[in-house]
Amino acid sequence: MRVLILGGDGYLGWPTAIHFSAAGDEVWVADNFAKRQWELEEGIQPLRPVPTLHRRVARWRELTNNPIHLRVGDLTNHRFVYKLLEEARPDAIVHYAEQPSAPYSMQSRTTAVNTQVNNVAGTMNLLFGIQAICPDTHLVKLGTMGEYGTPNIDIEEGYLTVEHNGRTDTVLYPKLPGSFYHLSKVHDSNNIYFACRIWGLRATDLNQGVVYGIDTDQTVLDETLATSFHYDHVFGTVLNRFLVQASLDLPLTVYGKGGQTRGFLNIRDTLQCVELAARNPADRGEFRVFNQFTEQFSVRRLAEMVVAAGGRHGLDVKVDQIENPRVEREEHYYNARHSKLADLGLVPHLLTDAVLDDMLDTIVRHNAAVDTSTLMPSIRWAGGQVAAKA
Repeated sequence: MRVLILGGDGYLGWPTAIHFSAAGDEVWVADNFAKRQWELEEGIQPLRPVPTLHRRVARWRELTNNPIHLRVGDLTNHRFVYKLLEEARPDAIVHYAEQPSAPYSMQSRTTAVNTQVNNVAGTMNLLFGIQAICPDTHLVKLGTMGEYGTPNIDIEEGYLTVEHNGRTDTVLYPKLPGSFYHLSKVHDSNNIYFACRIWGLRATDLNQGVVYGIDTDQTVLDETLATSFHYDHVFGTVLNRFLVQASLDLPLTVYGKGGQTRGFLNIRDTLQCVELAARNPADRGEFRVFNQFTEQFSVRRLAEMVVAAGGRHGLDVKVDQIENPRVEREEHYYNARHSKLADLGLVPHLLTDAVLDDMLDTIVRHNAAVDTSTLMPSIRWAGGQVAAKA
């Protein structure tokens, strides 16, 4: 295939690019490096230094003799989008190129608006570009399980059949997003669904759970190929943060009661899922929705697992329940369906003791670089910095 990875500099975008390249596909990547700029503005950096995308692309070619075509530009610039699609003529587009943080989107009016413009307008430009230039291209869009929120009924894969006043219809599953970031993903889903219905485009919306992990089969080949690993309160995810705190003998910061339950998956399974979706494309006019995760955990359960992992490493890990900076249910029903990717052949890497131990080993080797000032949350959904930075 000819595969275009949008957001190819990111935590997931870069491993996806070299995963497809290793499989023999012709790979194009594009990025505007906005995430690196946001990190600079927030005073945040990943656990390990991440070489530039240009350097990683060059090193990958040195190691494998597989070229990756790199383009620099912004999806909110429709001229860049159209030119990119004219050049690449991709069979599949994997779209990661969005602001990925709920806390960042809730920090201020500026960051909320930037999130909406970057994510929604960028995707709209992409849809118009596909319709005009390569309407048979299959769009694989990374969404989020956070679009659904925490409803008091089972979460289906994208659609819900309802009966009302004696009539039945199937509609997109109702969405209860918890941040302006998650809301931008809801807008994306609606816009893509519309484009599939009206223009006959083909798309798969991957509602992804929380991703954890440090390396993939390709990133371990050379230190230059490393991807970013964030543990901070803005761009870091909960398991990554807990493991970094454990490595430093710091208490694990559980927000509120810790009953918040979500879907999780290993970074290696993100690559599996994206590849399965790309190699088994949607039909023309079809908007597919796959719930992309392998296991469900509460925050409290993750903390217990990290405490146990710390014990196996001789660390006396404690848990500290702190005030929740978010507006969310801390105890709730959560049962999300996720069978469609398994039906396509997904073989999950589950969160075993061995996986946790391996991650903790790696983090311990690099934890001298941790900036502990970025671990505690300072962005509050209901005020605080939101008002101060308007």
